[in-house]
Amino acid sequence: MASTPTAPADTTRANAPAAAGGLTAWFAVQIANLGSFALSRVAGIGDVTIFSLKTLGWIVSRRQRRDVLLPSFYQIGVLSLPVVALTGLFIGMVLAVQSFAQFKALGLQTRLGAVINLSLVRELGPVLAATMLAGRVGSAMAAELGTMRVTEQIDAMESMGANPIYYLVVPRFLGCLILIPTLTVMADFMGVLGGYLYSHLLLGIDYHHYWNNSREYVDAFDFLMGIFKSFFFGAAIALVSCHRGFNCTPGAEGVGRAATNAFVHSFVLILVLDLFLGIGLDNVHDFFRPEGPRRLL
Repeated sequence: MASTPTAPADTTRANAPAAAGGLTAWFAVQIANLGSFALSRVAGIGDVTIFSLKTLGWIVSRRQRRDVLLPSFYQIGVLSLPVVALTGLFIGMVLAVQSFAQFKALGLQTRLGAVINLSLVRELGPVLAATMLAGRVGSAMAAELGTMRVTEQIDAMESMGANPIYYLVVPRFLGCLILIPTLTVMADFMGVLGGYLYSHLLLGIDYHHYWNNSREYVDAFDFLMGIFKSFFFGAAIALVSCHRGFNCTPGAEGVGRAATNAFVHSFVLILVLDLFLGIGLDNVHDFFRPEGPRRLL
């Protein structure tokens, strides 16, 4: 007489606590990883804050040397003008191309100049100049300082009593802070020029309609708003890039990672700052303008 097997059911019941324990352990590991990630991000923010305060302290407490500042100013400002100008020119043309079809469908193609120029001086000009600066200068600063860290040049400066933040970070910070408004103005000018040339010569927009609508909807506050935001962008690029370089991990891979992280973190911070500064400045503008917000449509 054959007996009924009961081992599989017993095995299933025996494995159930083990499976539940494994799932609990997996959740515990994920929570621990999440906590470690959050703590590392908070520690990173604190490290950048301390690094920024040290930089500002050296700017305030000690006179800056011209022979140290001028090379950084040349590298950051003068050599960045061509790429910013060329990019601004084509961004203005792209705005004209993309906006014309939409405005023509609404019968508002004469307002094309207003939307192009308003977008450029308030948002695209400052963000474009900052992005080009982060890509060209920020990555280079992180790679240069990272190489100096890996080859122990920064340690050698400290051993000789020279403060590396004063000699390496302050000139780059001041260069980005002081010269990014000039780059923003260049991006604004070339973008406005590119948008007008394409709109007038290729799309047939009347000269008077283009500029009269621009004067109606674009005022000095819009231009100054872009310049004001650019100061924050320049400071963020310099501090993030130099901090990445100073904390570079050893090896060629570490230098490359520092350069990449410098651009990525700078770009994200530019967008975050642009959002909050834009909201705040718009509220200030609307508060002091009794006629209410402008409407293009």
